[in-house]
Amino acid sequence: MASPLLRLEGVSKSFGGLVAVRDVSLELAEGRIAALIGPNGAGKTTLFALMSGFLRPDTGRIVFAGEDITGVPPHLNARRGMTRTFQIVQPFAAQTVRENIAVGAHLHCAGRREALAEAERVAQRVGLAPQLDKPAGDLTVAGRKRLELARALATRPRLLLLDEVLAGLNPQEVAEMVPVVRSIADGGVTVLMIEHVMQAVMHLASHVWVLSQGELIAAGSPGEVTRDPRVIEAYLGHGTAQRLGRLVEPA
Repeated sequence: MASPLLRLEGVSKSFGGLVAVRDVSLELAEGRIAALIGPNGAGKTTLFALMSGFLRPDTGRIVFAGEDITGVPPHLNARRGMTRTFQIVQPFAAQTVRENIAVGAHLHCAGRREALAEAERVAQRVGLAPQLDKPAGDLTVAGRKRLELARALATRPRLLLLDEVLAGLNPQEVAEMVPVVRSIADGGVTVLMIEHVMQAVMHLASHVWVLSQGELIAAGSPGEVTRDPRVIEAYLGHGTAQRLGRLVEPA
C-alpha cells in the first residue's frame, strides 16, 4: 500500500488556556479531494496553519510526502509542494490579475516573463483569462476567490489546502466553482478543503473529517458522516442532515 501524502500524528495546539486542536491524527491519500468540516471555532483553520507551517504544534508530528515537516516554515513547505489559501482574500489591489498570479509563479519561475506566462496558463484553468489585465481590486468576491485559488495553483502544488474557497458566494457562483476545484484534482493535485457549503462537499469530497471543539469526532465518506449522530448533534442539525442524505440516496 502506498504511503499517505499527508499524515498527522497526535497533533495538538493550545493558546494560553484554550485548547484549539487536541490529539488529531489523520492520513490523506494522494489524488483525493477530501474535506475538513465542523462548526465555527472548531479548530479547522488552526489545523491548516499547523499543517502548512504557519504554526508549530505543541505535541505531535506532521509528515508530508514521507518527510517530517513539523514546524517547517510555510515557504519551505510550498517548495515541497504544499500550498494553502486563506479565508480572507487580500490581493495586491493595484496590480493586475496577471501580476497577482505571477507572485505565486515566482516560486518556481526565476524570470518575470516566465512567471507572467505561467500566470496566464493558470488563469485559463480557473476561469480568469478574460480578466488578466484588470486591477485585482476591481474583481467581484467570486473573482477574488478565483484569484486566491490561482495564486496558490501557480506555486505548482502537490497538495492544495483550500480554506473556505466557496464562502461568500451565491448558489450560482458555488455551482460554477465546483467544477473548477474538480478539474484541479483531475489535473493531479490532491485537495483538502475546509468548507461550510455542504452540498459542494457532498459533490466533491471522497472522504470527510469532522472537527468539533478541537477534536476529530467522525471520519468517513460524506454519506457516512452526515448520518453520524455526533455530527448531527455538533454541527449539521437534523434538517440539514436529512436534506444532505437525500443527495446520496440511490435513485
